[in-house]
Amino acid sequence: MFVNKKYTAKGKNLPSSPKKVRPIANNIRGKPYNEAIAILCSMPNKGAKLLGKVVKSAASNAMYHNRNLSEDMIFVKTVMVDDGRKRRSIWPRARGRADRLINRSCHIFVEVYEKMYGGE
Repeated sequence: MFVNKKYTAKGKNLPSSPKKVRPIANNIRGKPYNEAIAILCSMPNKGAKLLGKVVKSAASNAMYHNRNLSEDMIFVKTVMVDDGRKRRSIWPRARGRADRLINRSCHIFVEVYEKMYGGE
């Protein structure tokens, strides 16, 4: 039998497109905390760095609320990457034309669980 307790962290309006961060989030979903951080540190993507910060924040929230908890007991349960605000601006083009430039951002939600084994 094991007891689960969840801890969360959110990153809002992070400067990376959700389309670029979602494949990285799929790689760490369901993995132990140490393995997830190792995967994120080995990736060269900007989204991996942002996701790593949110995962570390969720784990530190878990260890703050439960002092007996170690990193080995934490695993990543849920990772959601949603659309954030879009910053629109004008991009001047040739012959007096203009295109619209959209800078996208994302919201990252991470939920970690503590896994503690107890007697049955």
